[in-house]
Parts: sequence; structure tokens; C-alpha cells
Amino acid sequence: MSEFDEIRPYEPEEMKQAFDDLLNDRQFNVVMKGFAPWLPKSVRNGLLRLAFTGVKTPLDFQKRFMKPVVKYIIRRHTDGCSFDDACLPADKSQRYTFVSNHRDIVLDSAFLDVMLVDGGYPTTVEIGIGDNLLIYPWIRRLVRMNKAFTVRRGLSLKETLAASQLMSRYIHYAVAQKRENIWIAQREGRAKDSDDRTQEAVLKMLAMGGSLRDLNIVPLTISYEYDPCDYLKAQEFQQKRDNPAFKKSRQDDLDNMKTGIFGYKGRVTYRASAPVNTWIAELESQPRQAFFAELARRMDRELHLGYELYPCNYIAADLLSGTRDNAGHYTAADEQGFSRYIDGQLAKVTIATPDLPFLRERILTMYANPLRNHIAART
Repeated sequence: MSEFDEIRPYEPEEMKQAFDDLLNDRQFNVVMKGFAPWLPKSVRNGLLRLAFTGVKTPLDFQKRFMKPVVKYIIRRHTDGCSFDDACLPADKSQRYTFVSNHRDIVLDSAFLDVMLVDGGYPTTVEIGIGDNLLIYPWIRRLVRMNKAFTVRRGLSLKETLAASQLMSRYIHYAVAQKRENIWIAQREGRAKDSDDRTQEAVLKMLAMGGSLRDLNIVPLTISYEYDPCDYLKAQEFQQKRDNPAFKKSRQDDLDNMKTGIFGYKGRVTYRASAPVNTWIAELESQPRQAFFAELARRMDRELHLGYELYPCNYIAADLLSGTRDNAGHYTAADEQGFSRYIDGQLAKVTIATPDLPFLRERILTMYANPLRNHIAART
């Protein structure tokens, strides 16, 4: 186990010390004060310690602290969140490696955790989170208490290879020995234009630590009716267009996290495809490079077939094409509502010289691409 100390979540015996360290962190206390400014620090921390009573494991922590928070976010900032697991085996004791498209930095795995618990599954998921997001010690502690393992970013080629090998061994260990589920994004970072494609490098990383069959991979599709970060993504497209050297700051990452959590998302649907193990044998006779290319292509097809399509997806496609080919999938009220939504999102753009036609096209493309990929997957 010590091999993974650098990246793994906390073990049960480490939880109490981690919690104590969290409560003693000055920056964490500033954040907590923002939620209840009328409570003295001693009272606030006393209540947190009382709530922590009986918490022995990271799963306990998720159920006691994180599940109520995520449930609140679902009630307040979505029109409902559902999990379609019809393609998974009836035996819920199986463990899976969920490989999904990536919509929100924080909530993709958090929503999944709640739906697994509510769906009668025995545990949640351990998640990979980039160390570029762990910008304060309290964030690092909190995510490790919340079953997160660290994905190291910004390394040299040699360091990246070693880090990938270590992470792969840990993922195999977590599934086979710890009996945990894993959630990992299909690519590094979010697809800013919602053209979701699995990076072969992710699959090759997963294979470094052992057989892919041992991971019981499940392609998982996440569909948001509305992406609260759409205008931030469009803004970043313009910033990179106007300055190819542009890179997001740490504050940009925090703004994306905050907007993703507290912004309106409409309806949210998670849909699991059948495990890769049900068909991977069809590919295993191919040469290594062809195998990973075909595996990524097949997983993408499953992901694209799993999209839940909303009226906004059809409206965006028609607005971009200048046709009404998809008019049977939305009403005049849907169209008017989506137009108001786009105008409202564009009004939030903060760059000095916004190129509104470009920004509008970028946002519309984000909503049209799931429909385009779904249609292509069906043919």
C-alpha cells in the first residue's frame, strides 16, 4: 500500500487526523465562515466535530457530509438527476471502472456517487483529480477524504510515464483488492465543444497496470440539458483564438468550479452502457495500436448512443445549419426559451472585446455536437 501513498485517498485509520487538520486549516475556516458568518469558529467547528462522530471510512464521510450537499445541489440547481443502469448486470456487487465524458470538474463524479448509493450499490467511486486543481492544502485534504486519487499534471515526458504507470497500478489495486469502483474521464480535461472522444492514451494508461478485463470498464454518458460553464468555455475559445499562448489561471479554474456547482443545469442524465468485457474479445486479435484505436472508437460509439437529447440540442443544430430539420423535437416555446438562455449566457462574458457572433457559434456548437455524434453513432 505504501507504494501509492503519494496519490491515494485516505485510508480509514487516517480519517480522524485528516479531519482534525482540516478544521485547523485557516483557509478552510474562512470558507466555512462564508456559509455561516453568524456562528463563532468554535461553535462551527464543534458542530462539524459532532457531525463527524461515527465516521470511520471515506464512504462514511461521503454519506454523512457529501451526500446531503450534493442532494441540495440537485434540488436547487437542476431539474432532476437520473441514472439509467439498465445495461449493467443485475448483480450490484460487481465493481466497475466508469469511463465517461466530462462535463463538470466537481459534479460528474459527485452526482454519480449519490445515484449509486440511492440505486442500492454497495459503494461509490474513487475518482482521479488533477493536481492542478488542488491549489490549497485544505482542498487536497478534502478530496482525499472524499475518495479521490491524484492525477499529476505538468510533468516531463519521463515523469509522465512513471506517474501513469503508478496510477494504473493503483487503479487495478483499487478495483481488485480494495473492491472499489473507479470514475475517470475519457480524456484529460473537459471537451470544451462537447465533441466527446476517448483518448487512446487514457486506455493505454489503464492497461499499464494489468489486463483491461480486470477493470470491468463501463462507458458512461453524462448529459446536461444546460451547461452553466458554456459561456466560460466559449470565452476561453476566443481567448485562445486571439492569443494562442493563453492559459487559464488558477482563479479561472476556481471560477469554473464555482459556476459548474451553483449554475443551473436543467435535467441531468447518466446512462451506463454494457461493460466493455461483453464485447472486448472481438478486438483482442488486433495488433496493439489498432486494438486501442478500435477500443476507443467502439467506446465512443457506446457513449454517443447513450446521450439523452433535449430540445436545446435540436434547436442548436438547426440554428447552426439554418434549417428546421429537427423542428419536430421542439416547440416554439422551447425555441424562444433557448434563445433567451443563450443571450443571458453571452451577457456574462467578461473579456474586454467579446466577439459575440463567434461566442454564439461556439455555444451553439456545444449543444449541437451531442446530437451530431448520436446520429453518427446510429448509422
